[in-house]
Formats: sequence, structure tokens, C-alpha cells
Amino acid sequence: MANLVSEAFSQVRELIMSALGELVADGTFPAEGVPAFNTEIPADPKNGDISTNAAMVCAKSFRNNPRKIAESIVSRIRLDGTYFDKCEVAGPGFINFFYSKAWYAAVVKAVLSESESYGETDLGKGKRALVEFVSANPTGPMHIGNARGGAIGDCLAAVLEKAGYDVEREFYVNDSGNQIEKFGKSLSLRYMQICSDEGQAICSKRLEMDDFCKEIYGEDGNKPGFEMPEDAYRGMDIIEHAKNFFDEYGAVLSGQSEEERRKTLVDYALPKNIEMLHRDLEKYRITFDNWFRESTLHNDGSVKKAIESLKESGYTYEQDGALWFRTTDFGDEKDRVLVRENGIPTYFVPDIAYHYNKLAVRKFDKAINIFGADHHGYIPRLKASMTALGVDASKLDVVIMQMVNLVKNGEKYKLSKRSGKAITLSTLLDEIPIDAARFFFNLREPNSHFDFDLDLAVSNTSQNPVYYVQYAHARICSVIKKLDEEGVKAQPFTAETAQALSAPEELELVKLMATLPNVINEAAKAYDPAKVTKYAVDIATLYHKFYNSCRIKGESEDIMQARLSVSLAVKQVIKNILDMLKITCPESM
Repeated sequence: MANLVSEAFSQVRELIMSALGELVADGTFPAEGVPAFNTEIPADPKNGDISTNAAMVCAKSFRNNPRKIAESIVSRIRLDGTYFDKCEVAGPGFINFFYSKAWYAAVVKAVLSESESYGETDLGKGKRALVEFVSANPTGPMHIGNARGGAIGDCLAAVLEKAGYDVEREFYVNDSGNQIEKFGKSLSLRYMQICSDEGQAICSKRLEMDDFCKEIYGEDGNKPGFEMPEDAYRGMDIIEHAKNFFDEYGAVLSGQSEEERRKTLVDYALPKNIEMLHRDLEKYRITFDNWFRESTLHNDGSVKKAIESLKESGYTYEQDGALWFRTTDFGDEKDRVLVRENGIPTYFVPDIAYHYNKLAVRKFDKAINIFGADHHGYIPRLKASMTALGVDASKLDVVIMQMVNLVKNGEKYKLSKRSGKAITLSTLLDEIPIDAARFFFNLREPNSHFDFDLDLAVSNTSQNPVYYVQYAHARICSVIKKLDEEGVKAQPFTAETAQALSAPEELELVKLMATLPNVINEAAKAYDPAKVTKYAVDIATLYHKFYNSCRIKGESEDIMQARLSVSLAVKQVIKNILDMLKITCPESM
């Protein structure tokens, strides 16, 4: 796994330390410790490819002018056998290093030889990471927030895999608790409306669903005598489940108890909803390793055990008949209820049991959650519960995701043109390419607000970033195909081949390719896939610039071969990124 930038940085540090060692040994400078110094890539290429402030930080220790120190260091540096052909002093004492053609050759050779593995790192080697994302309420369809969370979570998991982590993707199915109670109540209400004489008469007309709903429930979903409570689910999916059950089984549940009726309807509808979640997510190119059901935590005693363990920790107390968790001991603004007066645990308890399962039972080194911004205050409570249970809370990381606005014709857009209803993940993917959805949702860091331009997402122009990146790949494929038709084949890329590279556009392109492993590491550390999509746009931009400035066909053999190899390397880099993001990589457009 080559990382030519890191290797070059290491060489600079070694060269500096070796030179300082000589200067101390011969008495030029006093035998003082060398303070920590920086090495960095300058913003302006005129200041070298790598720059260091080593001389400047040594000024106090060596009691000398930093520029004179820099000049002394440079006088002792020998660049033979390194990735540099020049180093010089600049400004008040910076030392700037310039890459040799050997370094450019090493970069291109690394990309071409490592092929689809190029960019991989060992940052997370030996560590297991669990990324939990989407985890949409199974009582209804996925919304736009789930669409962004799905793209961020899946691409983050891919970045972590590229960085060497052993990654599992997980969907947490909330199939217990208040939302399931509400789901059953809503289904029962709609079903009983259909079972009424009027409802059955309307059913017999075999109307389309929209017309059926208007006739039986009214324009707004309510009708005198059939009002839905404020705390009930009013979505079309509830109505469809209730009607489908009636169409299959008739009014068989109308004579049963409310409890039995709700259970039967939930057992009928919930699996269909979960199947729909599977189907929609697979369409979105997301496949989960685990579908973890909340109900298992209740059934196997994990919820009860979490309560008992928290009691034993000394961080709980009873007040007004309820059991409280003393989260204020961990910096929370107030304590939180674990078990209500009626003996029923709050939703917080299964979440505690679930995260304990991730870190203490399944022993993941990192448990990463993608949460909406409305869950921000929930994070310290979860971490507090892990600490109270003796688990290292630093292993739990949460990525906060802001909501996204859909924009069409410059205005906020909330309704599907196909159905006239609120846009869900499914309807979004009917209206825009999946490639655009996955790329666009990762264009900004998760914790930033984002306007998703639906018009831009379907456009075939350079303004569309995913199209722009894909076109760069297709353009390279076209170049290779035309050269191949003329019998021009790429030859092995050597240091001699690299000597033909001299144009700023081609050198800049190679330097950017070299940074991919570091970009992967930075994205993995920050839990931010947007760093990768930005890189993809940058590499495409530089290739288009290179294509317009540097001819391949018609040049001398050495230049043609050098530029052909650079093009092949860029093609590989773009493919590696798009494959990682599960975005198609067309060879023609």
C-alpha cells in the first residue's frame, strides 16, 4: 500500500535530522534537543512540494538566526537516492524541497501496479467498526433524512473499509415500544372504519386507492364519525395495509378484542414494511450485514439486565415511583427516567442495552452512529450510560447529520411530481439517478445544511459534479480506445518515462493522485465521506485541464507514453473512488 506523500515527508524529516546531527557533532550548533517541527505541503507550488519550519523552531535552542540555521542545514543535505532533486532556503528560514522525476515515476507506477487496491491504507488494521445508520422507523416509509443518512452511512463504511477497518453495516429495527403501539392503534382504527357498513360498501366499488380514501375518509383523512386521534399515524401506508388485510381476510378481526386485533394487524403489516425497507435500500445500493431487532433485547433479557446493572452502578435512584438515571453526574442538564411509574422502561433503556451489546457483547472497537441533528442532546446520555456500565464510552462515536432541503426551480420542493405526496426515499429514486443521490448527499460534511438541487441532479452538464467526474473517466476511456485503434499501447512506466513530464498540468495531476491514501485516512478519521467526493471532483477538474492543455496523440513517443500512463493512472483513481461510493463508472457518455 504505497503512500508516496507520507514516504516523502518521512524522507524530509530524516534529511533534516541527519543534517542537524552533523552540525551538532562538528560543533556548529550546541548539543540541544531539536524541538518538534512541522512539514507541510505549501499552498503555492513556488514554495516547493514540501516545506518545513525546522530551522525556525531551532532558533531559540541554537541561539542563532533561523535563516542562518536553515542555510547550514541545507549545506549538509545530500539528496542522492531520495525523492527530491532540490532544496532551498526561503523567507525567514523555511526549507523547501522539490520532487524529482523519480518521485513522479513512483506515484504513477504505484497507481498502475496496485490497481483497484490503490488508496487503501492500514489506519484501522486489526480494528472492528460497526456503522449503524438509517434505522428508520419500520412503521412507515423512509423520508429524505433517511436518504441522506443512508448515503452518508454507506459511504462512510466504505471509506473505513478502504482505511483498513473490518466494517459491518447495521440497521436497528425499532420493532418494540411506543411506535409499535401507535402503529397497531392506527391500523386498527383504519381497519374498523373499513369494516363498517359504509366502509364495506365503498370497498365493493373497487376504487383506486386515492379515490377510495377520499370517499371513506374525506379529503383530509377525517370524516364525521371517523376522526383519527392526534397521536395516530395518518399516512397512506396505514390505509393500504388496513385495506389489503380486509381484501384478503374480510372483517374477521372486527369481533376480536382491541389487543388481539392490533397484534394481528401489526404481525401482518410490520413484515411488509421491513421488506419494503430492504427493497428500497437495495435499490439505493445499500446492503446491511445485520438487521438488529429491538425486540431481541426485550426477549433475551438484555433490557432487564441493563436496568439491574445500572442500579448496581450506584447511578440510579427512585423518585415519585419511577427509576431515574443520575446523568447529571456526567454533565447532562438533568437526570433521566429509566423506568416509569407503571413499571414500563422508557425508550432510553433499550438503547442502553443495544449499545452495550455493540461494545461489550460483540466487542466492536468502534460503534459509529449516524444521528439526525434532533438527537444531539441524546449523545452525552448514551455515553454516560456506557461509562456507568463500565464500558469505554470513547468507543462510541456519533456523526450528527443535518437535514437536507430539496430544491427545484430555485425553490424548496416537498412533493413528488409522480404522486403529489411528500417525497420519500423511494419516490426520490424514481425522480433522480441513484448515482446523483449517493454523490450529492455526500457533497457536504454531514453536520452542514444542504440544498439538494433536483434540476442539477438530472442534468448532463459539467455543473453536475457526479456527471463531471464520470465524464472524466469516460473521456480517458475514449482516449485509450482511439490510441488502441491506431496500435498505440501503453509501455511500462519508468523513471526515464517520467523525464518527459514537464507541463505544470501533468505534474499537478500526479501530485494530486499521490494524496489519495491521505485523503482516505482524513475522511476515515473525521467520519466525513465528503472529503472523498471533493477529491473526486478535484481530480476530474485537473484531468479536464490536463486534457485541454497537454496533447497525447501526435506528440513524440516519450511524451505520448508518459501522458498515456498518467491518463491510465487517473482512470484507475477515479474508478477506485466511484466503486467505493457504489457509483457507476461509465466508459462512454
